Parts: sequence; structure tokens; C-alpha cells
Amino acid sequence: MRDNEVAAEGVLLAIDQGTSSSRAIAFSPDGAVVATEQQAFEQLYPASGWVEHDPEVIWATVLSTARAVIERLRGKNRPIIAIGLTNQRETTVVWDRRTGMPVYNAIVWQDRRTADHCRKLESDGHGAEVSDKTGLRLDPYFSATKLAWILDHAPEARAAARAGRLAFGTIDSFLIWRLSGGRLHVTDYTNASRTALFDIRKGVLGSGLV
Repeated sequence: MRDNEVAAEGVLLAIDQGTSSSRAIAFSPDGAVVATEQQAFEQLYPASGWVEHDPEVIWATVLSTARAVIERLRGKNRPIIAIGLTNQRETTVVWDRRTGMPVYNAIVWQDRRTADHCRKLESDGHGAEVSDKTGLRLDPYFSATKLAWILDHAPEARAAARAGRLAFGTIDSFLIWRLSGGRLHVTDYTNASRTALFDIRKGVLGSGLV
């Protein structure tokens, strides 16, 4: 079979990791849905205004939905030719580089626990600088102060971060790390731009907010 014939029979596997469920969808090159699977997971509300997800549950639902779609594709003789990933944006995960294990639950984009921190940064005069560098206003919606909260409240997290033992990311980074066996710690510009840690002028990550 020629290469172009293989490509015509192949499918694109989309992983859609959302706020309330994970989905895997196989698309033909012309956009038709070949197979799909979806699995909901629990939302965690440890305090008023707090919203968390268990990263291990997210990982498990991504794996189970993707495996279900892959199994259906075997029956249809449709090879996967590419994988794409979309995710809930500002939700924040910190994990141990050595073990791949999260140091705390994922703090979800809806979470408001860092509102006081944002107000303090604003009153200290950091609002204009953050807006100029990141294009975002100081708000607990974005990832930066979520990351700071995890580093301040997970046991020994700041010390581990200073020693280079921790990795931070939005959900895409965490999933790609796991899917690549820890070889890739990556994101893209669209996800990075929602963290309030990405300098949109220089194209680099880094901020004094954490």
C-alpha cells in the first residue's frame, strides 16, 4: 500500500481534557467522527470558593477514554496518524520530576482562594507591570497565584522547587509529561499566555509572582 493510501485511511486522535470530563475522539482527515468516548470525573470543593481536581483521576480518565477509542479503531483497521490535545486552560498542577507524582491536587481555573493575594499584589503596585508583561490583569483565575499557593501550602514544596525537583504546568503539560514518560515538559503559547507567567513581548516564561 502506498504512503498516501495509508494516510487516507488513518485518523487523528483528539484528547479533550475538560473541566468536568475527559474525551477522546478519532476524526478522519475530512473531519468525520470515527469513534468517541467520554468519562466524567468528580469536582472537589474543599472550602468555599475552592475548586480542585485529582490529577490522578484526570490521568486515569484520559487513558481510559483514549484506550477505548484505540480499541474501536483496531476493529475498523484505522491507524492513528497524529494526536492532538486540548485542555482546561488555567488549571494548575505541580508534580515531582523524579516520580511524576503531583504534590497537591490540581487547582481549577474557577478557584478563588488567591483573591486576597491578588489584591495585595495590586495594592503593592504590581498590577501595571503584570498587565504590561502578560496582557492579563491580576486575578485568581490565572495560574500564577495558584502556583504560589501550592508552593506555600504543599509540604516542603518551595524547598523542592528551589532544588529543581518540581515541575509546574497547566493540564496539557502534566498529561504530555506522563504520556512521554517524563521526557517532555512542554506547553504552547496559547496555554502559557493564560498563566500570568508568560512575557508576551519576550516570549518567555518567568515572573516574580510566585
